[in-house]
Amino acid sequence: MALALQTFSTVRDANTALKAAGTRYLGGGTLVVRAANEGDVSVSGLVRSTEPSLSAISVAGGTVRIGASVTMAAIARHPDLTALARAARAVGGPAIRNMATVGGNLFAPTPYGDFTVALLALDASVSTDDGHMTVEKFLAARDGNRAIVTSVSFALPQEGSFRFLKVSRVKPKGVSVLSIAATLEQAADGTVSSARIALGCMADRPMRAMAAEKALIGRALTKDGISAALAVANDGTSPATDPIASAWYRSEVLPVHLGRLLLGQIVDTRG
Repeated sequence: MALALQTFSTVRDANTALKAAGTRYLGGGTLVVRAANEGDVSVSGLVRSTEPSLSAISVAGGTVRIGASVTMAAIARHPDLTALARAARAVGGPAIRNMATVGGNLFAPTPYGDFTVALLALDASVSTDDGHMTVEKFLAARDGNRAIVTSVSFALPQEGSFRFLKVSRVKPKGVSVLSIAATLEQAADGTVSSARIALGCMADRPMRAMAAEKALIGRALTKDGISAALAVANDGTSPATDPIASAWYRSEVLPVHLGRLLLGQIVDTRG
């Protein structure tokens, strides 16, 4: 079945067209076009917008704004976003990264959505034509969301405070066994003063490891200091079972890889 494609110069007009039954928004196409090609008959038309702000990256005053149409490849090569380059490069191979967008990644189902894990750890804000919300709130309500995402924003992390790890079985572009991102701030004595830890593939969408975050406060990033956090790393999780890994396996390896991330022992791992 042929798909009708409508292109609009503004997000507002695209949002209006998106209200029609069977329409989907077309960003990079790595999700919606694949679904249509695989026989998803609920997709009858595609809507896109060429509004320039969707493809813009700005870094000013310590705040980063990334338009929803910005690709993973653009993020990976941006000189002011080196902290996020690892997370951007975790999305597929070169061809996928040249198409996959920030906005699309927010909707990617498990075991995809690795970049969104990074955004969750960074406490990002998601903007749509209807307003703004935290990425956490957006993820909780995304299944019923029809508004077009226009951008994401977050505070540029201090050097060394942001960490990201993707665990996969196939290199260089394997699907995730799990992914972990953390933003950690330390006091003068080296103990953790604040922590945000996000997990991918440990639920049906990226989630925070709140118990582990709480257990890290006031502790040093040493083997003994992080032991309490690793003990509760799986609290609240409901990992997926898929052809990549079982829920049991994901639960077993999460504390191992979280420990490596917290200790700064990030290696290229095949799970």
